[in-house]
Amino acid sequence: MKLRQLHYIQEVSKRGLNVTAAADAMFTSQPGVSKQVRLLEEELGVDIFVRNGKHISEITPAGKRILDYTRKLLLEAENIRRIADEFRDIDKGDLSIATTHTQARYALPPIIRKFRGKYPQVRLHLHQGSPPQIAKMSADGVTDFAIATEALEHFEQLVMLPCYHWNRSVLVPPNHPLAQQFGADASQMSLADIAAHPLITYTFGFTGRSKLDQAFAAHSLKPDVVLTAVDADVIKTYVRLGLGIGIVASMAYDAKQDSDLVELRADHLFEASTTHIGFRQGMFIRSYMYDFISLFAPHLTRELIDEVSEIADADVRQQRVRALSVNLIRL
Repeated sequence: MKLRQLHYIQEVSKRGLNVTAAADAMFTSQPGVSKQVRLLEEELGVDIFVRNGKHISEITPAGKRILDYTRKLLLEAENIRRIADEFRDIDKGDLSIATTHTQARYALPPIIRKFRGKYPQVRLHLHQGSPPQIAKMSADGVTDFAIATEALEHFEQLVMLPCYHWNRSVLVPPNHPLAQQFGADASQMSLADIAAHPLITYTFGFTGRSKLDQAFAAHSLKPDVVLTAVDADVIKTYVRLGLGIGIVASMAYDAKQDSDLVELRADHLFEASTTHIGFRQGMFIRSYMYDFISLFAPHLTRELIDEVSEIADADVRQQRVRALSVNLIRL
């Protein structure tokens, strides 16, 4: 049994049982992958995959158990490499982060600037995607960390740590009726006032959109969402064009760059959302990775990170995370 063979069966599983896609992902040939999988099955004396002609159609019961242990074994093999790197080159390495546009554009730049100043020899890799894609990248080991507001809780193998709370702002041109009526005191603005105008906001599943929808539904309001986007800058562009009023994360408003728009804070109308950082349970965390987390969320000390990581039961771990969320800072 070779580690390479275990990588192959895991990759085939991850790629929807598509051997060609698995081979491409591992920079090898499809016949080579098929041969090594067959050799592994012959050595073990059981089939890992069910074949329909030349194609793999499903995973056998034995294969499911083998893949469970394969994921753990490959994680430990990766941990061994990380430990060696930690003792050989403590300030060198790679750090890959999967996140959304909002985090990459507005929350992470000052953190990455500080991190690069402290660790100039660590190579950073930013991957952007939807929250489910981000969570899966981290769960599959494609990235070290996932930073998002939604979807991370659906992956039990991820340790989620709360970083900060944030809320939303309504953005309108200066001559808009909402700016004229509530520009001096947005706390008087209601959901009904907002719903009376066409809305431009985030695509469903991005940047706390679910909390926004829940707020309107709770008041039996059906806003006219005329345009959605994953990028707050795109939302602001179409607000400037007069297509509707924008609802964005408050962190996405810059008083200087967006001086042609009026910000109406809507903290009193929507439940705050929480951004988390997630990583695979059991992953060896290098010293510079702990430092990155602490830069992003200063309350997350090394001791606290380890404490939560060591909670094996996902439900118990989630209870601890909820307790940590109570006194977070608000952006």
